[in-house]
Amino acid sequence: MLITGASRGIGAATARLAAQRGYALGINYRQQRDAAEALVREIEDAGGRALALCADVGDEAQVLAMFEQLDQAFGRLDVLVNNAGMLERQMRLEDMDVARFERVMRANVTGSFLCAREAIKRMSTRHGGQGGAIVNLSSIAARIGAPNEYIDYAAAKGAVDSMTLGLAKELASEGIRVNAVRPGVIRTEIHASGGEPDRVQRVSQSVPMGRGGETEEVANAILWLASEEASYTSGAFLDVAGGR
Repeated sequence: MLITGASRGIGAATARLAAQRGYALGINYRQQRDAAEALVREIEDAGGRALALCADVGDEAQVLAMFEQLDQAFGRLDVLVNNAGMLERQMRLEDMDVARFERVMRANVTGSFLCAREAIKRMSTRHGGQGGAIVNLSSIAARIGAPNEYIDYAAAKGAVDSMTLGLAKELASEGIRVNAVRPGVIRTEIHASGGEPDRVQRVSQSVPMGRGGETEEVANAILWLASEEASYTSGAFLDVAGGR
C-alpha cells in the first residue's frame, strides 16, 4: 500500500492501521521527513514493513521517482491511498489570487491524478497487474462548498470526486476498485494551516453528532474500502462526518 501525505494526521493513522493488518507500506511525505521516518521506525518496531518516500505529489518527475522506489522495494502495488492535500488560510473567493488557486489545485488535484495514473499502470489487468484498490481522500467540503473559508479547497475536492466516479467506471473491468472517503471536521493539524487551530471546537457545534472526528475513524473507513470486504463497492463515497 502506498499512502501519500502519510507523515501525520489521517495518513499516519491509516498507515498504523494498515501495518496492523499486514500491509507493507510506502509512507510518502513532502517536508516532514523526521515524522515520516519516526513512523517507519514505529511500524518496523512492531514487526511491520515500511519505507519513507519523499516526493511532492504535484511534481510529475518526483512522482515517477517515488513509484520507481516503490517498485524496487516491494515489486508490486495493491492499494493506493490518495491522501496528500492541503488548504490555505480562510478567505473569501474575491480575496484569493491565482497563485493560491494553483497551489491548492496542484496539491489536491494534480497529485491525485498523477499518483492514480502510476498506480493504474501497476495494478490494472490491462497492464499485466493483479488488480487492486484506489481510495481517494475527498472532503465533506466538496458537498457543502466551504463558503467564507475554503471554496478553492472545496472545488479541488469536487474534482477528486469526479475523478473517483470516472475511474471507477473506467477500471471496473480491469480489477481495480476506486472509491473515496469524505472526512468532515477531523482533529488534525490542517486547521492550523487555515489559520484557526481550534476550528474543530467551533465547527463541531454544527455537527449532528456534536463533536469532531478522530483520524482513526477515517482510517477505519479507508481500510474497509481497500479491503476485500468492499469487493463489490466501487464509485462510492463514504462520508465520515458525524452526520453533517
